[in-house]
Amino acid sequence: MPTPSHLFAPNEGQRLAALQAYQVAGDAPFFDEFVRLTGKLFQVPIALVSLVESDTVWFRGNSGLEGVPERVPRDESLCSVAVLSDETTMFMDLADRPCTLIDPTAVGALGLRFYAGFPLLTTAGEAVGTLCVIDRQPRFLEPEEAVLLRELADVALLLLELQAALTATAAPAPALWPTIYVAIADSISRLDTLAELRKWEETADTPAALNYQAARREEASMVAKTLQKQIQAAIQHLKLQF
Repeated sequence: MPTPSHLFAPNEGQRLAALQAYQVAGDAPFFDEFVRLTGKLFQVPIALVSLVESDTVWFRGNSGLEGVPERVPRDESLCSVAVLSDETTMFMDLADRPCTLIDPTAVGALGLRFYAGFPLLTTAGEAVGTLCVIDRQPRFLEPEEAVLLRELADVALLLLELQAALTATAAPAPALWPTIYVAIADSISRLDTLAELRKWEETADTPAALNYQAARREEASMVAKTLQKQIQAAIQHLKLQF
């Protein structure tokens, strides 16, 4: 079924042209672990990295959303809506206020209630996909959490760029480990530690608890920015060496 025109971005042609660079097969280094940790950081059961194609949405990374194919029709996915904005798209309770831009049948059948997605924006500003967190309970994303989601979306896009760079070289992966993988692995491990710490946060809104939550979010943001630099350096290394 053709995609409804209201789901096309104003720059749809340029967006689809930019998308081609990211439609590569293979497992990006640490990609699945990164997607899983994103859900863990936000304490939601589902996290996705999607690529929004001409008529389908490709769930390039999927943690927790079982029973769905790798690709779904574009008019059945909330990610199709999220690429129409350059800010966070959020639905706090889809059962109470469903998204009218897509067919709500698939969302309802999966029991999805909360969705927050930030577009994967190229350097030219083309939204090729999303990083999103999903829950089966209604909830709200705090402004500070929205900032972290945006920073992690930049990491997701860079990991896909790294996979594209690796695909373009004939060098065996083990040969690249010392210069590319080790630093990234350390940062991924730090995100895992921060996600684990969140599980033990106090639920009471005491000043001490709120200060701790703010400090944890700030450190997660710093790690995300470090990851961006590390992956960019890895991509540049590949381009120069191979």
